[in-house]
Amino acid sequence: MKLSTRGRYGLRAMLDLALHYDDGYISLRHIAERQEISEGYLEQVFAMLKKDGLVKSVRGAQGGYKLSYPPEDITVGMILRTLEGSLAPVECVDGENPSKCSRYDECVTKFIWEKMRDSLYEVVDSISLEDLALKYKK
Repeated sequence: MKLSTRGRYGLRAMLDLALHYDDGYISLRHIAERQEISEGYLEQVFAMLKKDGLVKSVRGAQGGYKLSYPPEDITVGMILRTLEGSLAPVECVDGENPSKCSRYDECVTKFIWEKMRDSLYEVVDSISLEDLALKYKK
């Protein structure tokens, strides 16, 4: 499985907000400069993050974005699922919208895909933005 730039850049941008959590609203321009990401691209990413309730925004000269929840309450999994959709390796084990093939009930390899999905979710759901911020500060 490969993550798109949307997922990778979005995670970096959210980490940036976590690092500046106590600074109030942060402009996309500042995030874009620090993370070396196109501001236009970040606008698209933040629209998705805002729609899913992970960030809040304020317009105007003092406006920008901030996390909707403390960094310890936002996991990598929440961010990646917002930006990438399901992280399941194949459609038939996508817990949100499974697409069953004609061999689903007798599929010998299905348990592999389920184990991969479960392991990946366990990892990304166990790491918060606070965890990343603490690693970054070391």
